[in-house]
Amino acid sequence: MRLSDAKVGDAVVIDHVEIGVDGAAARLEHVGFLPGTLVKVERRAPLGDPTVYELRGFRLALRAEAAALVEVTAAPHEAP
Repeated sequence: MRLSDAKVGDAVVIDHVEIGVDGAAARLEHVGFLPGTLVKVERRAPLGDPTVYELRGFRLALRAEAAALVEVTAAPHEAP
């Protein structure tokens, strides 16, 4: 699944970041979008783009075009 497909409230783990044509993958990796990183989908703009993600203790807004480069899987649920 792509990060851009995750719903608000979802927690996902990054599998890999695909190489983009404009260096977007390198920029994503520089800000912490690395394999194994837990990402939470915080909120989405009223028109659907951009989306705010929380990872590594900070929040970052990404457009769907950049989030589509990030392949993710659902995070395992934690026991209460």
